[in-house]
Amino acid sequence: MYGNPQRRTDLNTMELRREGGRWLRSLREQAGVSQRDFARLVDTEYYTFISQVKNGRGRIPPDRYFLWASALKIEPRAFVKTLMKYYDPIVYQILFDDECDG
Repeated sequence: MYGNPQRRTDLNTMELRREGGRWLRSLREQAGVSQRDFARLVDTEYYTFISQVKNGRGRIPPDRYFLWASALKIEPRAFVKTLMKYYDPIVYQILFDDECDG
Protein backbone atom coordinates (compact mmCIF):
# COMPACT_ATOMS: atom_id res chain seq x y z
CA MET A 1 0.00 0.00 0.00
CA TYR A 2 1.17 3.51 -0.79
CA GLY A 3 2.34 5.51 2.21
CA ASN A 4 2.50 9.27 1.81
CA PRO A 5 5.75 10.51 3.39
CA GLN A 6 4.54 14.11 3.08
CA ARG A 7 1.79 13.97 5.70
CA ARG A 8 1.94 16.78 8.19
CA THR A 9 1.83 14.31 11.06
CA ASP A 10 5.15 12.78 10.02
CA LEU A 11 7.95 14.30 12.13
CA ASN A 12 10.45 14.37 9.26
CA THR A 13 7.92 16.12 7.04
CA MET A 14 7.21 18.73 9.69
CA GLU A 15 10.90 19.39 10.26
CA LEU A 16 11.48 19.80 6.51
CA ARG A 17 8.56 22.22 6.29
CA ARG A 18 9.85 24.19 9.29
CA GLU A 19 13.28 24.34 7.66
CA GLY A 20 11.62 25.60 4.49
CA GLY A 21 9.74 28.14 6.59
CA ARG A 22 13.00 29.41 8.04
CA TRP A 23 14.37 29.78 4.51
CA LEU A 24 11.27 31.72 3.45
CA ARG A 25 11.46 33.93 6.55
CA SER A 26 15.09 34.75 5.81
CA LEU A 27 14.15 35.77 2.25
CA ARG A 28 11.30 37.91 3.56
CA GLU A 29 13.56 39.57 6.11
CA GLN A 30 16.22 40.20 3.42
CA ALA A 31 13.48 41.90 1.40
CA GLY A 32 12.77 44.08 4.48
CA VAL A 33 9.06 43.24 4.64
CA SER A 34 6.92 42.46 7.70
CA GLN A 35 4.62 39.42 7.73
CA ARG A 36 1.59 41.68 7.50
CA ASP A 37 2.99 43.63 4.53
CA PHE A 38 4.16 40.43 2.88
CA ALA A 39 0.66 38.96 3.15
CA ARG A 40 -0.62 41.95 1.19
CA LEU A 41 2.13 41.55 -1.43
CA VAL A 42 1.18 37.90 -2.05
CA ASP A 43 -2.55 38.63 -1.93
CA THR A 44 -3.19 36.54 1.17
CA GLU A 45 -6.28 37.52 3.11
CA TYR A 46 -4.84 36.55 6.50
CA TYR A 47 -1.30 37.49 7.47
CA THR A 48 -1.36 34.58 9.91
CA PHE A 49 -1.04 32.28 6.88
CA ILE A 50 2.51 33.59 6.47
CA SER A 51 3.22 32.46 10.03
CA GLN A 52 1.66 29.05 9.34
CA VAL A 53 3.94 28.56 6.33
CA LYS A 54 6.94 29.70 8.37
CA ASN A 55 6.12 27.16 11.10
CA GLY A 56 5.53 24.26 8.71
CA ARG A 57 1.77 24.10 9.20
CA GLY A 58 0.93 25.47 5.76
CA ARG A 59 2.20 25.27 2.20
CA ILE A 60 2.33 27.87 -0.49
CA PRO A 61 -0.26 27.00 -3.14
CA PRO A 62 1.50 26.27 -6.47
CA ASP A 63 -0.61 28.87 -8.27
CA ARG A 64 1.05 31.48 -6.03
CA TYR A 65 4.69 30.50 -6.66
CA PHE A 66 5.33 33.31 -9.17
CA LEU A 67 3.76 35.88 -6.87
CA TRP A 68 5.78 34.74 -3.85
CA ALA A 69 9.03 34.60 -5.85
CA SER A 70 8.44 38.11 -7.11
CA ALA A 71 7.63 39.44 -3.63
CA LEU A 72 10.75 37.74 -2.23
CA LYS A 73 12.90 39.08 -5.08
CA ILE A 74 14.08 35.65 -6.20
CA GLU A 75 14.03 34.08 -9.66
CA PRO A 76 10.92 31.84 -9.89
CA ARG A 77 12.75 28.70 -11.07
CA ALA A 78 15.27 28.92 -8.21
CA PHE A 79 12.43 29.61 -5.78
CA VAL A 80 10.41 26.57 -6.83
CA LYS A 81 13.46 24.31 -6.99
CA THR A 82 14.45 25.18 -3.44
CA LEU A 83 10.87 25.00 -2.20
CA MET A 84 10.53 21.52 -3.71
CA LYS A 85 13.43 20.35 -1.55
CA TYR A 86 11.26 21.08 1.50
CA TYR A 87 7.81 20.25 0.15
CA ASP A 88 8.51 17.20 -2.00
CA PRO A 89 11.98 15.83 -1.25
CA ILE A 90 11.45 12.57 -3.13
CA VAL A 91 10.73 14.31 -6.43
CA TYR A 92 13.53 16.80 -5.70
CA GLN A 93 15.97 13.93 -5.23
CA ILE A 94 14.88 12.24 -8.45
CA LEU A 95 15.17 15.43 -10.47
CA PHE A 96 18.22 17.11 -8.98
CA ASP A 97 20.45 14.79 -6.96
CA ASP A 98 23.54 13.66 -8.86
CA GLU A 99 23.24 10.20 -7.28
CA CYS A 100 20.07 9.57 -9.29
CA ASP A 101 21.70 10.27 -12.65
CA GLY A 102 22.34 6.98 -14.36
